[in-house]
Amino acid sequence: MFRAQWLLLLVIATAGVSAQSSKTYRARLSPVALDVAMQATVAGSGSVSAALTGTKLTIAGTFDGLKSPATIAQIHKGPVKGVRGPSIFDLTVSPGSTGTSGSIGGSVTLTPVQIADLEKGRLYVQLHSEKAPDGNLWGWLQPQESKR
Repeated sequence: MFRAQWLLLLVIATAGVSAQSSKTYRARLSPVALDVAMQATVAGSGSVSAALTGTKLTIAGTFDGLKSPATIAQIHKGPVKGVRGPSIFDLTVSPGSTGTSGSIGGSVTLTPVQIADLEKGRLYVQLHSEKAPDGNLWGWLQPQESKR
């Protein structure tokens, strides 16, 4: 009898873990020139999708049309939506042959505060390039609405 109860408990616990839902987010990456001089060095576009399962945020995206090769990508936290803030995580950039197109990806574990920031639209992805070391493409992670 003890074995049957243990087995039932194991099945219930496993079902709870596998049924853990994920929330999805998307961002459109676009150039944001900080000043007139920067307008000559930023260009391109891209998109990023992200899935939050438990505390793990997994990001995947693509970019193209940069004026110089991509260097790094990061997740930043702004104090409020639309306002720049510090980098909190590094992402992996996998450039194509010219470096001006490619993919972005990575997985990070978020704290409860960072999850709240994500849900409030305070996290964004920023891609840097050689000629735009202060950021070439930016995109704010926004919840993806579920289709009914």
